[in-house]
Amino acid sequence: MRGGWISIIQIAATYIGTVVGAGFASGLSIVQFFTRYGMYGVAGILVATFLFTWLGTKMMVLSHRIQAFSYQELNVYLFGPFFGKIANAVSFVILFGVTSVMLSGAGSIFEEQLGLSEQWGMLTSLLLIYLVLIRQLKGILAINTLVVPMMLFFSAVVAFGYLSVDHPFGADPRQAGRWLDWGWTVSPFAYVALNLATLQAVLVPLGSEIERERELTLGGMIGGVGIGVMLLISHLSMNSMMPDILNYDIPMAEVIRDFGRFMHVLFIVVIYCEIFTTLIGNVFGMTRQIRSMYRSLPNRLVILTILFSCYAVSQMSFAVLLSRLYAVFGCVGLVLLLFLAAKRIPEK
Repeated sequence: MRGGWISIIQIAATYIGTVVGAGFASGLSIVQFFTRYGMYGVAGILVATFLFTWLGTKMMVLSHRIQAFSYQELNVYLFGPFFGKIANAVSFVILFGVTSVMLSGAGSIFEEQLGLSEQWGMLTSLLLIYLVLIRQLKGILAINTLVVPMMLFFSAVVAFGYLSVDHPFGADPRQAGRWLDWGWTVSPFAYVALNLATLQAVLVPLGSEIERERELTLGGMIGGVGIGVMLLISHLSMNSMMPDILNYDIPMAEVIRDFGRFMHVLFIVVIYCEIFTTLIGNVFGMTRQIRSMYRSLPNRLVILTILFSCYAVSQMSFAVLLSRLYAVFGCVGLVLLLFLAAKRIPEK
């Protein structure tokens, strides 16, 4: 793998691409965790940016030091043999469930926005995921290096549109009493915790396979700051429409409504790409975990088995089950956050 700044940018792009998902692009998760607190959401985003930069980098460096093949080895290292296995089982179930639902979401984009069959969209996505993952980590680095600049361009256009209009910084003071509560102090930790459990799937193998620790450190720092910048841009643009923005399922669509046809098309592409980068990260993580236990299994066979299992499950409606699993996922992520923050990195 090429070193230097090319490798650093690839690591940063992969970090960003793994965090952002459909909820990020649509603005829904940003509204839920930050924007509903008005100007206090900015403080929450700054805390989240620090946590992403610190803990994401630490996760990769720690994985590099212990040479973890998958997140299974990291969890055992953090929690011990018994509780590590429990954490691995919960993580696998959630990754599988989220992947199945996101696969269905990718099909819905084909059906609702392109007028094509939902099944055709899902099968096309399966093929694309397979083609990326047969190259393993190199494929993930390559696709994120292509996709993330487009996401950043979208954020830049939204930022330009926001700055071109006179907006007050933060929430309307008349609404501050209505929207302010102490939830903003907890939200950044909850948001990072939910993402950390998913990030394990990609950052742990990435940390162990990159040769130079300096590249991991710089890539993690740039990636963490990049996530923070994208969060802040989305938050400020949606915060200008408070409190009405709370009523929409796809808040960002309301922000770009007046931006023209080009931005609408780009928005669709960005949402699909953000679903896709999350999908490949999830499947890659599950593949690594299975092969960590059964090293003799062919990599391509494991990928295909996971993909078609997720495709079969995606035909069922289990959104309620998934919402309950997310609560468990958040608890696991919060425990992971605490243990990761407290764990000392071993000597080289």
